[in-house]
Amino acid sequence: MITDREKILAIVDNDCLTPSDAIILLEGDGFFRYQEAVSLYKKGVAPKIVFSGNIVDRAYGSYPFSEVLPLMLKEGVPACDIIHEDRSLNTREQAVEVVRMAMERGWKRLVLVASPEHQYRAYLTFLREVLDTKSGLILYNAPVRHLDWFVDAGWGTRLDRLEAEILRIEKYTAMGHLAHAQEVIDYQRWKEQQLTEKA
Repeated sequence: MITDREKILAIVDNDCLTPSDAIILLEGDGFFRYQEAVSLYKKGVAPKIVFSGNIVDRAYGSYPFSEVLPLMLKEGVPACDIIHEDRSLNTREQAVEVVRMAMERGWKRLVLVASPEHQYRAYLTFLREVLDTKSGLILYNAPVRHLDWFVDAGWGTRLDRLEAEILRIEKYTAMGHLAHAQEVIDYQRWKEQQLTEKA
């Protein structure tokens, strides 16, 4: 029998993107994420990139915006299309601040960019905030592909970090900080209905 966890993994790993209002580049994993955000921007997926996070912890892979920004500019993204959400210091705070920003700006669709091992918890955290605020935001998953699972970039291999993320998912779900499996399924059904009705 398929487990709730397997259902969540399948949904997150196989999301279909549509034109959105902003690409949310979640701080972390060194310099391994920004190119995916830039690629989506260049493909016209969204007109803005939001770099979310303001913590410097190199041992954990959290590099500052001031170091990632020049790389995005060098890739051809105009400074006017890059926003720094600089209040958050963890994933839950990122969800709170980004959802608040989206509601203030009238955004309806957001694309979340994280490393594959972090994408699951990030999505569940953001979805919890979307549901709690009743914002009606549509979230898409765009985990960074083609990353090595067994190379330690200084903060552990992705496979080891995946195990740690699953433990965090269990912990934070019990604390009420993450969406539950049935909420993920119900939200995905609703999301697909929205897209069908607008097609």
